[in-house]
Amino acid sequence: MNLSRKAMFDEMGISPCWVLREQPSVAREAPRTTRREAVAESAAVVQAPASPVVMPPAAPSDAVAGMDWDSLKRTIRECRVCGLCAGRKQAVPGVGDENADWLFIGEGPGAEEDARGEPFVGQAGKLLDAMLAAIDLQRGEDVYIANAVKCRPPGNRTPEVAEMASCRPYLQRQIALLKPKLIVLLGKAAMQAVLGEDGTLSSMRGKTLSYRDGATEIPLLVTYHPAYLLRNLPDKARAWEDLCRARSLMRQLRTAV
Repeated sequence: MNLSRKAMFDEMGISPCWVLREQPSVAREAPRTTRREAVAESAAVVQAPASPVVMPPAAPSDAVAGMDWDSLKRTIRECRVCGLCAGRKQAVPGVGDENADWLFIGEGPGAEEDARGEPFVGQAGKLLDAMLAAIDLQRGEDVYIANAVKCRPPGNRTPEVAEMASCRPYLQRQIALLKPKLIVLLGKAAMQAVLGEDGTLSSMRGKTLSYRDGATEIPLLVTYHPAYLLRNLPDKARAWEDLCRARSLMRQLRTAV
């Protein structure tokens, strides 16, 4: 992605206060942080991890639990477990680096995603790409993107609990295959699907949670869905704080290895 740093922040709606001077392209160094970035990242350092939160009971079948990536994606595309399959053009398994350290989980495909078979390709996807670029990430490079449900809900409505439960085995298997270092949940539906939490998103932001996969605990953060941010521009600044927190946490995780 060849966006300038100013263009990234313009897209996120947090310029000009977030504009950084471009650094000379010499030896690759850790990016310098602004005062506000430092405040947001320091919060990540002092935040004590919460107790691990386990997905609500919906254990994947033995067949799904043993699938490799190719088998899993084929099964998702052929799935007819719930009623969402009736209105879809195609299922949308996910996209990205299958060895990624970063996993971003959204809500479900919209009309454009349903047509193209890839998550986050509309206006919300454009904003997500800018959010990734702002913390030096790029779709497909050390990043995997998935959704709570794999088929488009009618009218782009929020997925129902039963629909998310039907797709949960697929999402669980994606996490097990990927083994990410950090999971970022985008929006309330993703929070409900992964954590089984029905509270407000604001009550879960700013906390370092954990997703448990067997004996493994994966750090997890919650932030706003890009589609929500397109309708609620003031919250883009809060989303930026969450991204800074995620970046800081990932640095800690990599240093600890």
